Amino acid sequence: MATNTLSDSSIPESSEITKYQKLVLISAFLGWMFDSMDLNIFTLILFPCIKELIQSTNPAEIAKIGSIVIAIKLFAWGIGGVVFGVVADRYGRAKTMALTVLIYALFTGLSAFATSWEMLAFFQALAGIGIGGEWAAGAAIIAETWPAKNRARAIQVMQLAFAIGFFLAAINNLFLGQFGWRWVIGVGIVPVFLTIIIRRYVKEPERWVKVSEERKNSPQGESNWKIFSAIFSKPHLRNTIIGVTVASAAMLGCWAGLSLMPTWIMQLTTAAKAGNPVTMVSYAFMLMMVGAFAGYVSLIWLSDFLGRRKCYFLFWSLALVSSLYLFTQVNDIYTLLWFMPIYGYFVIGGFGTFATYLPELFPTRVRGTGQGFCWNMARFLTGFGPLSAGFLIQSMGSIPKVAATLSLLFIVGLVAIWFGPETKGIPLED
Repeated sequence: MATNTLSDSSIPESSEITKYQKLVLISAFLGWMFDSMDLNIFTLILFPCIKELIQSTNPAEIAKIGSIVIAIKLFAWGIGGVVFGVVADRYGRAKTMALTVLIYALFTGLSAFATSWEMLAFFQALAGIGIGGEWAAGAAIIAETWPAKNRARAIQVMQLAFAIGFFLAAINNLFLGQFGWRWVIGVGIVPVFLTIIIRRYVKEPERWVKVSEERKNSPQGESNWKIFSAIFSKPHLRNTIIGVTVASAAMLGCWAGLSLMPTWIMQLTTAAKAGNPVTMVSYAFMLMMVGAFAGYVSLIWLSDFLGRRKCYFLFWSLALVSSLYLFTQVNDIYTLLWFMPIYGYFVIGGFGTFATYLPELFPTRVRGTGQGFCWNMARFLTGFGPLSAGFLIQSMGSIPKVAATLSLLFIVGLVAIWFGPETKGIPLED
């Protein structure tokens, strides 16, 4: 493994951010925003979409097929994230970011033309591959172009885009849902135009170029497999295990709450005769994203003030408390709506804690591979959730009980984070 050839000190530390650094942040922000929009659109239209494609009004059958499609997408997301992490390390951050945006936009848009649930699952799987790969490339290019004192803040600004993308998905569903689910998901092709901007104006980070040149000039060379396997070697294995554990605990712990919540909201809305259930789902998720946005904003300062590990522990401790309250004490739609910003602040906002942490766990040579593997291995494991949803609900009796029980997995991450290094103030290694 090479030693540092380009330290953080080589990146200007002046208070004035360069045009290139701003362009990198804007492109990564937009990429992650549309990534989030395309990811979450399907969750919001699942019921009417599957209902039409399988020509059935049986809720159990619709839920079963919908869960299969979501699981396939999550597995593809995990695989795509790992593969494109290696691609980002091998061929460049900007190139990979542009390619992944193109993939997820194109196949999300093509999902509008699906004539069977199998065709929909195929398009969503291909979209998932792109969705999984985009985050690793975007986070890596920011980490490698922004000065150390601003790095965490820049990555948190990028993470804000997730809440905005989710919000856009809910707005899209609110206004276009009345015309049919195909219009809602068809909007997902819009980000394809972002690839033109990325490819034309965003150059590769200097520190990645340096490492790439070293790799090309190395007598033994480095195969894609060697790049991937490096994160399991002695210098990086511990960080890989910690990264996967803290990310998996968060994703698995909140899976039921986020994925099954639309169905639960529809049940509460129908029971209270509170209006259109689809509209109420959009309102609830919009309120959740307001809270998430506030959570990401607060992390812009808290991540540096408290440090990476303390921030993770604080947010996911309170995510556990808020999840247990929501799923054990709330039983009407109006209380749920009131609580959504609080839930979103800690549970969705909490993902910003390892958005900063994961890129700092690995050197430039394997940063995309390492952070991509940690983030997307967690997502791959989450793919088993939809497949077991029916069994879990049947055995536990209700969606809230399933969500409350699985939220206890947050405890695993709360313990594991203290076995990882504190990366605040530590220069990036190449």
